[in-house]
Amino acid sequence: MTDIRREGSLEAPTRHPLDWRSDDFYDEQSLFDELERVFDICHGCRRCFSLCHSFPTLFDLVDESDTMEVDGVAKADYWQVVDHCYLCDMCYMTKCPYVPPHEWNVDFPHLMLRAKAVRFRREGASKRDRILSATDRVGKLAGIPVVVNAVNAVNRSKTGRKLLESMLGVHRDAPVPTYYSKTARKRLSKQEGGAVVEAKPGSATAGKVALFTTCYCNRNHPSVNEDLVAVFEHNGIGVTLASKEVCCGMPKLELGDLESVRKAKEQNIPALARLVDQGWDIVTPIPSCTLMFKQELPLMFPDDPDVIKVRDAMFDPFEYLMQRHKDGLLKTEFARPLGKVTYQVPCHLRVQNIGLKTRDALQLVPDTTVEVIERCSGHDGTYAVKKEFHDVSRKIARPVVNKLKKSGADHFTSDCPMAAEQIAQDVEDYEASNPMGLLRKAYGI
Repeated sequence: MTDIRREGSLEAPTRHPLDWRSDDFYDEQSLFDELERVFDICHGCRRCFSLCHSFPTLFDLVDESDTMEVDGVAKADYWQVVDHCYLCDMCYMTKCPYVPPHEWNVDFPHLMLRAKAVRFRREGASKRDRILSATDRVGKLAGIPVVVNAVNAVNRSKTGRKLLESMLGVHRDAPVPTYYSKTARKRLSKQEGGAVVEAKPGSATAGKVALFTTCYCNRNHPSVNEDLVAVFEHNGIGVTLASKEVCCGMPKLELGDLESVRKAKEQNIPALARLVDQGWDIVTPIPSCTLMFKQELPLMFPDDPDVIKVRDAMFDPFEYLMQRHKDGLLKTEFARPLGKVTYQVPCHLRVQNIGLKTRDALQLVPDTTVEVIERCSGHDGTYAVKKEFHDVSRKIARPVVNKLKKSGADHFTSDCPMAAEQIAQDVEDYEASNPMGLLRKAYGI
């Protein structure tokens, strides 16, 4: 290794577009050459050992090989590293000193995504993975009024969970969501936008938002969308629903099914771009979905002007509220304090580089303190529910769990409902709250 390894890069990371439509992207020899190159750099650095399980897996493979170098690791074992990457991006954004513009050009998450895409093109996906990533199809079926009670009963039953584990490989102890036949879109279907308090000239916000409800918060946590609408309208922010939406594509991205991501984009982007043309900003209630429109789709489709238009109009909900506060347009008259709040910051929110806006908003409430935990929950949309990964996911979450147990907090919250439930399953005294619901409670609305 040369001295350049110790130097790293002091410049801001530069994310290159994903060259997913080129022939070389899917060439297996080219892929394995790049995997070996990057794995060798990671082995020599090891700064990311405390993030996901990909890096400990890689380092164990190297340390247990005959040469104790990457060249001693069987190429077939590379897939173990790929399987444990759930594309949180934290290694790229917070740890790696060799990301672009460094000449070593290390983008570990995109390399893992490339590997997943190569394997998906070659093998497809298992029945379990196809079902778990088909959020729209499963949600529509499970949400049928005559079906929803049966689905929820099975998910709450020990016998039903054992059956799910044996048939689909969904771990019997993993939290699974409740399904609602009365979705958020049905509950909010008459949403017309409300009265708008105009933003100041030059503000980053229009004062009216189109809500992309997301498949998860539409069918599994509709109250999150209801809380968001209540808080926004209380602050004079008009809200309408996106006229048409399907899954943002994140579950398919994590599977490496990039063609399905493209198909979802072709349905979502035109409808959202029309709303932007009509003067609406856009918010989603889940960081992963926001990130999909802010980062992943623009990196996959950098030359699509509508994708870029939607990216530039997309906000995290608390990012939006704090921009309104900066403009003097956020109400700060609260009905009740929240006390001590322990707040876990999801990885897909951290990598948006917007700061701790959720914390900042909650701390506007008098007699409220927020303890921030910037550690991964280990959930990822599907990783933690899979039989083979569930125990590892809980190990990743253990530092958060232990800190929560010692916190003495009045509330525990996370912007990601799935992350919150993953953590709360190992803490007896806490239920997961969504932060917008806490803010609504503080307002007394």
